[in-house]
Amino acid sequence: MQRYLGYACYAVNLITRKSDLYQFLRGKFVTVMSIKGIFPIDKWDFHSESVLADLPEKDVAMLTVHQSEQVYKKGEIIFREGAYASGIFYITGGKIKKYKVDKTGKEQIIYVANVGELIGYHAVLSEERYPDSAAAIEESSVAFIPREDFLATLEQSHLLSRRLLKTLSHEFAVLANSLTMFAQRSVRERLALQLIVLREKYKVDFQPGMPVEINMGRDDLASLVGTARENVVRVLTEFKEAGILVTKGRKIIVHDISKLLEIADYK
Repeated sequence: MQRYLGYACYAVNLITRKSDLYQFLRGKFVTVMSIKGIFPIDKWDFHSESVLADLPEKDVAMLTVHQSEQVYKKGEIIFREGAYASGIFYITGGKIKKYKVDKTGKEQIIYVANVGELIGYHAVLSEERYPDSAAAIEESSVAFIPREDFLATLEQSHLLSRRLLKTLSHEFAVLANSLTMFAQRSVRERLALQLIVLREKYKVDFQPGMPVEINMGRDDLASLVGTARENVVRVLTEFKEAGILVTKGRKIIVHDISKLLEIADYK
């Protein structure tokens, strides 16, 4: 069976990518690129985008009455650790990294937030300062909602309160999984796992078989994995040589998601 699949994939590569036959064969023989049903993405992703979805109009009006929106360039700071929590932030475009910086200035990315997600609300709810920093990984648009409007809406809306409670519980589980990953897994396993999660975050209008470009610099990727930049470059090179992925500048395109799942050994 493996021999026949090898012949089929070889034949597919000889056919022009623009042909209907190529599209058909591609779906039949190329490595399955959807992870639905084979990887528990919810264990590694916050999914706070559902918090504000389909709220009643009166709640939305109260929440956004003083809302402002700003475009942040790549690397631009949204808020800093220790700053007064003046409100919450809703990502309307791009991607934001949440991170902490140690005494030596080394950065550790805690999480990459996507379009539709909320950040900064933990500090508002706990009446504390921001426990981490946030910056744009790429050009991003972010809406700011003042704390007074957020808290007033939260007091008024039982739906929003329930959603936030559910989200906070889920985020605790995700962070627990992340701590276990850093404590028990090798750099190779951690990188494989993060590439799987990032690939899901970078899907735009995705259809099965479509390539997904992970557009992240090696320094940020190393910070997310929790290792040195040279280690990430070395392991990425190994993955490239094994045919698992290709790189175009800072962009990473995964070709064999099943191999990454095997390396990550997430179970």
